[in-house]
Amino acid sequence: MPGAQIGMVARWKPVHSGHAAVLRALVDRPGRALLGIGSSNQYDARNPFTLEETEEMIRLVLEGRDNYDILPVPDLGHGPRWRAMVAEMFAGVDLFVTDNPYVASLLAADFPIARPVDLVPEGERVRVDGTMVRRAMAQGDLWQRLVPEAVAGYIESRGLDLRFRREFGLETLALEAP
Repeated sequence: MPGAQIGMVARWKPVHSGHAAVLRALVDRPGRALLGIGSSNQYDARNPFTLEETEEMIRLVLEGRDNYDILPVPDLGHGPRWRAMVAEMFAGVDLFVTDNPYVASLLAADFPIARPVDLVPEGERVRVDGTMVRRAMAQGDLWQRLVPEAVAGYIESRGLDLRFRREFGLETLALEAP
């Protein structure tokens, strides 16, 4: 369907290799993709990159593609209000993608729901999540192998990894302790 729209909200902080496969699958479909940056109003250990930094990481991964829009989606701290806001922001979307069961339950009456794994071909799936990347970054490990090369270059060239470690490294390690 040429006019079809697909939507997804995720925090994308940082955009890692698993996200890259999902983002490409979203925008490589016919139609337009609406990409929401969740918790766009948060800056903390789980959201250690600004809205602008996150937008740039998404643009780097989707270089050469232009059939998408990026929407900031703030955290309202209230599921029903958030659902109403997202339903309005993503009105017209033919399919909403989420791997979050709570988000799926909130939006199931508004949109058909799919999981990201349903869109990414098996050979392109990457098992990594943001927690893994942030933990590796906090430990000073090789986090770069978990993100696309362009994203690693962006983060390093701006010292965002050092800022993260300075501002949220200890908190991240404490949150992730067994």
